[in-house]
Amino acid sequence: MTEKIQKTLRDSAAMRWGALILLSALTFSTYWFQDFFGGVKDLLLDEYGFTSENFGRIISLTTFANLFGMIMLGGILMDKWGVRIAGLLFGGLSAAGGLVVYLASIGTFGDEPNTVLWSMIVGRMMFGSGLEVVCVVATRTIVKWFKGYELALAMAINMGFGRLGSAMGIAVSPDIASGHFSTAVGFAASLLGIALIMFVVYIFFDVKLDKQNKEAAEEGSEDEEFKIADLLKLLKNSTFIYITLLCVAFYAAVFPFIQYAADLLVNKFGFTSALPEGANIVVNGSPALGNSLVFVGLFLFAIAFSTIPPRLKTNSQAFIARIAIAGLFALYIGSMWDVFSQWLDNGPKTASLIPLGSIIFTPIFGSYVDKNGKAASLMILGSLLLIFAHLSLSVFNNVYLGYMGLLSLGIAFSLVPAAMWPSVAKIVPESRLGSAYSFMFTIQNYGLAAFFWGIGAVLDLVNPNVIKITEGFREKFEGMGLAKEEVVAKIDALKLSGEIPPFDYTIPILILVACGVISIFLSFKLKQADKKYGYGLEKASNN
Repeated sequence: MTEKIQKTLRDSAAMRWGALILLSALTFSTYWFQDFFGGVKDLLLDEYGFTSENFGRIISLTTFANLFGMIMLGGILMDKWGVRIAGLLFGGLSAAGGLVVYLASIGTFGDEPNTVLWSMIVGRMMFGSGLEVVCVVATRTIVKWFKGYELALAMAINMGFGRLGSAMGIAVSPDIASGHFSTAVGFAASLLGIALIMFVVYIFFDVKLDKQNKEAAEEGSEDEEFKIADLLKLLKNSTFIYITLLCVAFYAAVFPFIQYAADLLVNKFGFTSALPEGANIVVNGSPALGNSLVFVGLFLFAIAFSTIPPRLKTNSQAFIARIAIAGLFALYIGSMWDVFSQWLDNGPKTASLIPLGSIIFTPIFGSYVDKNGKAASLMILGSLLLIFAHLSLSVFNNVYLGYMGLLSLGIAFSLVPAAMWPSVAKIVPESRLGSAYSFMFTIQNYGLAAFFWGIGAVLDLVNPNVIKITEGFREKFEGMGLAKEEVVAKIDALKLSGEIPPFDYTIPILILVACGVISIFLSFKLKQADKKYGYGLEKASNN
């Protein structure tokens, strides 16, 4: 009988990894569009006359639909219709949202600042309505292709593509913009469209796989549909409530900060908002292409270091591989150190290192949790690092301490998720995991919406003089009949000269310290619950 078993597309390594690349385009492009605003915040404010509160409102309302159960609705539709239809529906919604934001940026719906603002918000809301569901589509489909093969590695690489999208969106968008915000938006929106086309290409392979193995490909055959009764049971589980609130508190202190990090580094530590001449890697006359290739190179080194050594047969082989990869990485950095040293003085480029660094650390910490456990303890450690990071970037005014804070934040950004997400599977029965994750993502979006908007609002509240002076100069230059780009250039020059003072980020970032304190409290509660109920959070995954 076994001789009659036919191999399917998923049994081919080339087809599996090809499918992963097609799917990861969705992850890469959505993360890019989500985060690239942070790299061009200063340009957005100057070009359209927006305030930091306006910026925060745009980012915050991106998740508006998710506050009312869009993620759960997407999960239900995914169960009923399958990932192909769900991917097209929600991927198309995200791409359409990106197009609306672009059209708003070029004045299609009107040139008045308030019109542009609300048009962008509508576009971002459309994008956000598909964002989280698209990521779930990619994750679930990877399971379909890699179950029984390199599933953990495939998940890590897919997440790596997302982090790369965040890093490049923040770092490269200023190069792409070249002084025009709409150019950066147009490029980001195009990525969403290209990713949707790649998903359509993927569908042809997915249909063929279904025909080859109908039983394995019956979508939803292994997953139970979302039920209200499941959610009610979860709400009675105090430990699940602790980890859900930890998810909210931790991510509220990280993702909003990433959006403001580049602007903070420019205003607080005097980092540059645009790279000086000679600080770009130029390929075919394009700094954006050259700088993008640098990030791709860093990404490849990160993936190699995280994935190659663990797959070797002996510890000595793994050790030699790590030494070899580290040596090549050192040569790579050394060959471009003159450029990198200037990048470390640039706000968008330095801020991009937070998501990029997580590509390296997340698989390493995930492997540690699998082998050694200590998940609750690691969540406490990650929360402590989070507090140190935000204190060093708010209370103190030392640039080297600031670098240490950014490094600590990058480690925490890897450490807590690597320990937290596997812990959910130990706290919640497998039959209710789908409900658990849908609920956690929904509640998380409430926290993100509040802090995306709130940080911008507080920033304006504590810097009224900066806003007043900036608006005074803007009205003066517009009254002189200067073009928009000339107004932006003059305002930038006044900021560099000190005539327009920098924003003070102290109080907004101190608010994020409170999130770290709450995270520590909730991590301790998790550790206590683990001792009481024996979930095994502190034990290795195979125990």
